[in-house]
Amino acid sequence: MFAFPRRLSNPPNPWAHEHLELLGPPPPVSLEVYEERARSILTRNDSPDLPFRWSLNPYRGCQHACAYCYARPYHEHLGLGAGTDFDSKIFVKTNAPALLRAAFTRRSWKRERISFSGVTDPYQPLEASYRLTRACLELARDFENPVGIITKSALVRRDAELLAELEERAGAVVFVSLPLLDEDDARALEPHAATPRARLETIRRLAAAGVPVGVAVAPLIPGLGDAQLAEVLERAREAGATRAFTALLRLPGNVAPVFEERLRAALPLRAEKILRALEALRAPQGRRRNAFGQRFEGAGPRWQATVDLFELQCRRLGYRSAEEMIDTAPRVRARPRQLELFPEEA
Repeated sequence: MFAFPRRLSNPPNPWAHEHLELLGPPPPVSLEVYEERARSILTRNDSPDLPFRWSLNPYRGCQHACAYCYARPYHEHLGLGAGTDFDSKIFVKTNAPALLRAAFTRRSWKRERISFSGVTDPYQPLEASYRLTRACLELARDFENPVGIITKSALVRRDAELLAELEERAGAVVFVSLPLLDEDDARALEPHAATPRARLETIRRLAAAGVPVGVAVAPLIPGLGDAQLAEVLERAREAGATRAFTALLRLPGNVAPVFEERLRAALPLRAEKILRALEALRAPQGRRRNAFGQRFEGAGPRWQATVDLFELQCRRLGYRSAEEMIDTAPRVRARPRQLELFPEEA
């Protein structure tokens, strides 16, 4: 069993005017919680890479500390780092429910589906005490507003009855993120998230409660997660998942050095293979990496083989196809070869 290191680096913020180098290893990381009163709570998405228009983030930063999290650079806008700062300096938007209520009462609001959450896990450990996600879901139920959730946390089980009620009134779907099935691999790169076994049980309990559940095999880590892809889909389907999507690992900005450092520390014998595979999928034959509209997709024969395998397994296991789903945001670029995220019922 890999023991996640307690001392990890925090890449320098590229927007900061000053940067101080420690003469020794960084100190152990401890949790710091900052309560704030946000000015708004709904974020409008204009990226064709994401199949939702509105997202709600009750928190900033995430205690799950997933090495690959693409949201890490958002902490740099706060004057903090994308490494251990993102994992340990968590901002709590204490007025999130009040802001959401105000948004719902505006005449301009069209009751569009809201994604929980774009840049944080809405069920990270602090939610157990702050209950902001639950309060916002209660408002969505009362105002009959559809929602979609992506989480790695078993804490979402707490709200199974509420989500089932919300599904009946307006529509709700939960995607459980499960990029890795091997317990050791998951602990190495997702040190404080629920174990894969716990996530499968979460799918089972939500499905039993009448909540539509999907599995997000994302991010797909080449040389690691792609080998587990078929089994993840099969185990999730057995647990009750009816929807699925996948997306290639993306490492924007300072996510790249954080991921590489933790990967080499956790899986030293496989790190080089994984990094080379990712490079080949991200920029084959001069293709610009992280191109707008293609940030969660790869290119080349290996990526196509992965997509073909994903689609084959989805058909074999009876996951709902794209043709059976209606996208909630027609302006988002159509993805005919990928199952849609947060679909409306046909």
